[in-house]
Amino acid sequence: MKAGMAMRKFGQLGSMLLAGTALCLPVQAMAAISDAEAQALRDQVAALTARLEALEQRLATREAAPVAAGGATIPAAAQLASGGAKPKGTITSIGWKGSPQFKSDDKLFKVKGRIQYDAGYVSAPPGSADQGFGSGSETRRIRLGGEGKLGAGFGYKLELELSDNSVDLVDTFVTYEKGGWLLTVGNHNQFQSLDELIGDTTGSTMERAAFTDAFNFERRLGVSAQYARGPWLAQFGLFSDDITALSNSSDGVNGGDENNSIGVDGRIVLAPKIGKTQLHLGLSGHWRDLGRTADAGTRYRQRPYLHFSNSRVMTTPSMDVQQETHYGLELAAVRGPWHFAGEGHWLTASRPGLPDPTFFGGYAEFGYFLTDGDSRSYGKGILGGVDPRSPVGSGGIGAVQLNLRYDYLSLNDGPIQGGVQNGLIGAIVWTPINYLRFNLNYGYLRYSDIPASVSADSSFALHTGGMRVELDF
Repeated sequence: MKAGMAMRKFGQLGSMLLAGTALCLPVQAMAAISDAEAQALRDQVAALTARLEALEQRLATREAAPVAAGGATIPAAAQLASGGAKPKGTITSIGWKGSPQFKSDDKLFKVKGRIQYDAGYVSAPPGSADQGFGSGSETRRIRLGGEGKLGAGFGYKLELELSDNSVDLVDTFVTYEKGGWLLTVGNHNQFQSLDELIGDTTGSTMERAAFTDAFNFERRLGVSAQYARGPWLAQFGLFSDDITALSNSSDGVNGGDENNSIGVDGRIVLAPKIGKTQLHLGLSGHWRDLGRTADAGTRYRQRPYLHFSNSRVMTTPSMDVQQETHYGLELAAVRGPWHFAGEGHWLTASRPGLPDPTFFGGYAEFGYFLTDGDSRSYGKGILGGVDPRSPVGSGGIGAVQLNLRYDYLSLNDGPIQGGVQNGLIGAIVWTPINYLRFNLNYGYLRYSDIPASVSADSSFALHTGGMRVELDF
C-alpha cells in the first residue's frame, strides 16, 4: 500500500516536472529551436506522462487483488472480468471435496488422505495358545498424498501409507487420458477382481473377500491401458512385482535387482443400464511368472477375517510355484436402495515336476439402505460409496446401510490341504456425512480340513466382531 502511494506521488511529481520543463524553458532556448522540434518535445512529455499514469493504474489494480495465505496473490474476479491479462498458472478456483482442491484452467491438484481405526474380537480355535486371537485394535491405515492433472491429458497420483508397522508406497503413477483411453504407468492395481478394485472406504464390509488376500492380490509396478465406450470397459496391463520388493536393496531371491517376475492381466466389463437397474458383468484373466521370487517359496493363507489378527487359520505349505494362472467371473447390480455383488475366482499354481493345485474363492452379498433416497454409486467398472441424501447437519441422519455376505474359500486340492472356509458376515454401515463412515461387523466363520499345526481339531467355528471408524478425503 505504501509502495503504491509512493509511486502515485512520484508519477504526479514526474508529470509536473516534465510539464514544467517544457513550459519554463528559457526564451532564448525556445527561440533557438524550430516549431517542429518544440512539438516533438511536447509529444515526448505527453507520452511519458501517459506511461506514468498507466503504471499507477496497474499498481492500484494489484492492491485491490486479495492476498492468500503465504503471500501469494490471487487476481480479483473484477480484474479477470474486466479483460485484464491472466498470468500463466493463475489459480482460477479453489474448491473443497473433503480437502482443498485447486484448479487452474485444465490443471488440478487435490490433497488426499485416509484414516482407519479398527477394534474387535476373534475367538480362538480349539486348543490354540496363539495370542493373535482374542480382542485387539489397530490403526488399519493412515494414508496421505495427492492427485492432480498437469494439463494436456496428463495426470498423476502419489500416496504413502502407514500400515502393518511400515510405510509403503500405494498408488504412485502417472496417467494420460484422451478419447476414452486411459494409460497408466507406475504402481497400481492389476484389475484382479471387482472386490479388490472397490475402495477400502466404500466396500460393504470391513475387509474384502477372503480369496483376495489368500491369492496375494496387491498393487504392482507396471503399465496398463483402459478403454471405455458406452457400457463397455476393457482393461489390460503388463506388470512386474510390487514396488517394495523391487526397491529392496539386498541381493538374493527376496528382492532387489534379482527380482525378475512378470505378469499379464486383463479384464472386460459390460455395464448396461436397464431402466432403473445398473448391471455389471465382468471377466478377468491373469498370468504371472514369479521368476526369482519362486525360489523363496510361496504360500496361500488367510486370517480369520479381521486384519488386526495376524494369525492365519488357513494355510498351505510353502511351495515352489513357478507360475500362476487365474481367472474370475463378476456379477453385480444396483437398483435404488438395493445392490447385489458376487464373484468366483480360480487360481492354478504351477509347480515343476509336481501336480498343479487349483484353489477357489468367491462371495455373494446383498445390501439395502434404510434411509430414504440413498443408493450405492457405480462407475468405471467399480461399485462405489454413497452421497447421503440427508446428511447430519442438514436435518437428516446420513445414510444407513445393511449388508449380508457369504464368503467362501478353499485351499484344498489333491495332496495340498490348506483348509476350507464358509463364512457369513453381517455389516451395518453409517455414513453421517460425506467422507466419514462407521462400520460395525459380525462374522461367523466355519472351518474344515484345517492343518494340525493350527488347531487340534480340523473342523471348528470362530466368531468375530469388529468396528471401524474411517475418514477418507
